[in-house]
Amino acid sequence: MRALSATGGDILPVASFEEGAFNWGNDRGRNITLNRMRTTAATLATAGVLAATQLAFAGGAAAATRAPQSTGCPLDIVYPSRFYYDSHGWVTNGGLYFGIKSKTATSFKNVTFSVTNVKNLRFGKAKPTGGRISHNSSTSVSAYTGTFKGKASLGMRIPTHLLNTHSYQLKFTLHGSGWNCAVNQGTWGN
Repeated sequence: MRALSATGGDILPVASFEEGAFNWGNDRGRNITLNRMRTTAATLATAGVLAATQLAFAGGAAAATRAPQSTGCPLDIVYPSRFYYDSHGWVTNGGLYFGIKSKTATSFKNVTFSVTNVKNLRFGKAKPTGGRISHNSSTSVSAYTGTFKGKASLGMRIPTHLLNTHSYQLKFTLHGSGWNCAVNQGTWGN
């Protein structure tokens, strides 16, 4: 009994049972061992190509832009300047972190910081820092704190899915009392 090799067109002997004895063909098993080695090499090569393809689909994004803040606002917006995503467009390391940090020791009341999708982003269940999540949908997330004390921070880590890794954008909004900050705090993305 003979079969085609997995790596080439040459015909190699294949083991078979005939009359209760194990028949290796003419070469007493040498070609079967070579066939197994060729198959193993082909399998490893295929696995290497698949791993390289998966790494090629995984990517990173850098230097996303944000519109400037209004002057006189005692808060800074915190956003990622670089992040990575997998082959399905999900941001790695738990998602993107967005937040606000106070530049002053003054306390503010009823502070809400929101992130809203403008294009090609979807959000998962966010985790807050320095407050609580007051709203969480697939297109917008808000963090809230009743009292935002001086030099504090309020933010959220949002599992994020990039629907298009080359074009995405979101906007920031900020509500509260005791400051001179615009509600619209600009956009982030590319």
